Amino acid sequence: MVSKRLSICAVLLLSLCAVGAQAQEERRRPGDRAERDTQLPADVLPQPTATPRPAPLPAPSIGVDRRRPGEAPARAEAPAPAKPVPAAATQPAVQGRRRPGQPDYTRPDASGERAEPGAPARGQRVPFSPNRASGLKPVAKPGADAEFRKEVVPDRWQLTRALGVTDYPWYDPYNQNTLKADRPVIGKDWFFNATVISDTVVEPRRLPTPVAPQGENRPGAPGLIGDGDQLILQQNLGVGLVLYKGNTTFMPPDWEFRFTPVFNVNRVTAEQNRALFIDPTKGDTRDDQHIGVQDLFIDKHLWDWTKRYDFDSLRVGIQPFNADFRGFLFRDEQLGIRLFGNRNNNIYLYNVAWFRRVEKDTNSGLNDLGKPLRKDDVFVTNFYWQDFPVLGMVSEAVLLYNRNREGDEGLYFNNNGFIERPASLGIEKPRNYDAYYAGLNGEGHFGRLNFTGSAYLLFGDQDRGVFVDRATDIRAFLLATEVGFDFDWRRLRFTALYASGDDDPYDDVENGFDAVFENALFAGADTSFWVRQNVPLIGGGGVALSGRNGILNTLRSSKEEGQSNFTNPGTVILGVGADFDLTPQFRISTNVNQIAFATTEVIEAARQQANVGNNIGTDLSVATIWRPFFTQNVVFRASGAVLLPGDGYKALFGDDELPYSVLLNLTLTW
Repeated sequence: MVSKRLSICAVLLLSLCAVGAQAQEERRRPGDRAERDTQLPADVLPQPTATPRPAPLPAPSIGVDRRRPGEAPARAEAPAPAKPVPAAATQPAVQGRRRPGQPDYTRPDASGERAEPGAPARGQRVPFSPNRASGLKPVAKPGADAEFRKEVVPDRWQLTRALGVTDYPWYDPYNQNTLKADRPVIGKDWFFNATVISDTVVEPRRLPTPVAPQGENRPGAPGLIGDGDQLILQQNLGVGLVLYKGNTTFMPPDWEFRFTPVFNVNRVTAEQNRALFIDPTKGDTRDDQHIGVQDLFIDKHLWDWTKRYDFDSLRVGIQPFNADFRGFLFRDEQLGIRLFGNRNNNIYLYNVAWFRRVEKDTNSGLNDLGKPLRKDDVFVTNFYWQDFPVLGMVSEAVLLYNRNREGDEGLYFNNNGFIERPASLGIEKPRNYDAYYAGLNGEGHFGRLNFTGSAYLLFGDQDRGVFVDRATDIRAFLLATEVGFDFDWRRLRFTALYASGDDDPYDDVENGFDAVFENALFAGADTSFWVRQNVPLIGGGGVALSGRNGILNTLRSSKEEGQSNFTNPGTVILGVGADFDLTPQFRISTNVNQIAFATTEVIEAARQQANVGNNIGTDLSVATIWRPFFTQNVVFRASGAVLLPGDGYKALFGDDELPYSVLLNLTLTW
């Protein structure tokens, strides 16, 4: 019996010793690690997680663990950390064992699917993690544990491919497309952007057309005015090619190279010989084609002034430029040097430029680089102030100097044989002039009132007048405004314009206002008959009352190739219009404009006709714009306009035919 009791006590004693040894082993210091832990394979090392890992405890200065496998750890005292961290937070997870708080990836999640090792727990929000299929590896953060593998992440353009964003067909401009500057073509910051625009015009019209003095195709036609029906067919194809460097989402490009050729084919038919050619034997139909260069420049970003990218840039070459908001003064693509930039977080903007004008092709209106440059220089500077004088308004000041020395070149004829310089008006002698413009413009809104305003003073001199063979002074002005009110999907507009005219063509002062190259978005723009069409002054010279896509009655030979004429009758326009956005795709615009001459003395002198009235007539127009895909990629415009003649128009052209203009325009953009 006694021996049996001794055996039971011995067994109990050995069990207690074993339990104590195991407890002592589990009470190891957080800084100690069993040797078997350091020999784990790399695939069970911890992967980077979404949340920052706590820093490991400092290594002890004494008591280095030199145990043999299976030997109990030696006790050694180490400095206590300032803030004890649980051992589970710093020790790696051993295969088959979870740390406290670690998700159990071996259990199915709520969807019944088994979670992927290394994936966050359901409901846990993590930042972007690389696509496993892409082969990208995580990047170690500064100060992270040494076991993190350090890799260089590719540039952000290649990350889109790593995310599974593939290349789409080249003709798809809405998704990732290298041709639309969605990815660099050279290095990491050189991009290429291609734009193709097709512009198709079908334009039936009727306007006063003179009877040919010889070779008339309708012998016996009475009077000076013939059949004015005409038809214009025109196709333009523009290809914009841009190569630039820089991240233009936040800043201007460092470099930009732009080239835009435009291919034009046009056909015009008329009912009168000599309406299209000076030679009547060429008939009443004209077919023509031309390739013009509308953009050809280099843009260099000079420097930044602030962290908000207030900058200065320099642009050299053929480039577009608009001196004001609505294109009253100078809006064209010309060869020049332009310094531009902004200040104070884009509140102040400026341009300083010099342009030497390029000759235009007669029938397409595009630049013609096959001809010498004109002796016509434009020096211009303008300054924009945003949110001045009130929030929502942009104010602008303009100074422009037009130096013309084309009087030294003699005669210049266009491609159809008609004289352009000097204009066939008055004494028809070449002239030089210096014209200075000073203007103030505003665009924006005062509360619910939409407002546009322009005011220009014009002064200068010329070595010879249009009707007098001596030097004359230039004194003229222009005032224009448009106000509008929005009512949900409707806008009501009121327009007014006054350009001074010359009331005495034989004195030494020219009072008619003329621009350098106008292309005004005003009073219905090209949907208006008077703005769209060039109505000739029949019987008074080879000039037009108003130029094509021009709003001023200037008596120029043409807006594209002629000189400015400051001996003109001036222009008065009072109008009302309305825009109706019936759907996001469909808009209707209407305009009613009363058009008149400011003075008629120049008209009477040119026609040798007295008592010409000021009232030109009432211009009625309606236009529709349809965007079937809610974008500018496909835009169809259709407009119709008619001029109800006033007493001034009837005195010049009679009232036998009602002048009208129809415009059908399809624009496709890629």
